[in-house]
Amino acid sequence: MTETMGLQPGLRVLVTAGASGIGRATADAFSAAGARLHVCDISQTALDDCQTEQPGWGFSLCDVASETQVESLFKDVRNSLGGLDVLINNAGIAGPTGGIHELDPEEWRNTVDVNLNGQFYCARLAVPLLKQSSNASIIGISSVAGRLGYAWRTPYAATKWAIVGLTKSLAIELGPDGIRVNALLPGVVEGPRIEKVIAARAKATGVSYEDMEREYINKVSLRRMVTAQDIANHAVYLCSPLGHNISGQAISICGNVEVL
Repeated sequence: MTETMGLQPGLRVLVTAGASGIGRATADAFSAAGARLHVCDISQTALDDCQTEQPGWGFSLCDVASETQVESLFKDVRNSLGGLDVLINNAGIAGPTGGIHELDPEEWRNTVDVNLNGQFYCARLAVPLLKQSSNASIIGISSVAGRLGYAWRTPYAATKWAIVGLTKSLAIELGPDGIRVNALLPGVVEGPRIEKVIAARAKATGVSYEDMEREYINKVSLRRMVTAQDIANHAVYLCSPLGHNISGQAISICGNVEVL
């Protein structure tokens, strides 16, 4: 029998930070493939805009760094979807830019709370639901900074490496339950977020925005940025029949970023 990329009809998917950016592109891609969606986001405005365009989805206002708010999120998920087949652990922040001796410890803790602890809080509540699914997956959004050193962005890189460790450990732990666990590692993704990152690093290193942007592109073998849609497409692939034997992998979607 030939495998296809078509999703199981009515696949139940939760996307964190799903009202904009990579999360929104991923939610849209799953919805277009016939999945049922619940998204959370820290921005009520983004959620309102998303709900106007996708009234059939479930929505929750949630800061994944808050264990209490994540517990409320999963109550909403059970009410709107009746269970769960896929968790897309997408929520994350860029964190501060600067030398290690200059970093504010509170900004460090906040980066860890959102990027790493948030994925833990969601995974621990998702797993009991996923164990009841016949087609279960967890996808954690890491970064190419999760396989490369990243000067001036140590809090971000540290959390993104940790997500890869979490992914590989959970793949072993949950494999006997039939739950696939993978990480996607985006590279330089087009959009407002990377523009802010480039601007901050340009300021920190004393060069122009244009020179810093050129430096980023020149470190990519294909000499181009990727798009949020590229990430979304691979998430759908991993949850389709074509991806049913892929687990424990950290997959870079980056045009081959050589160094950061």
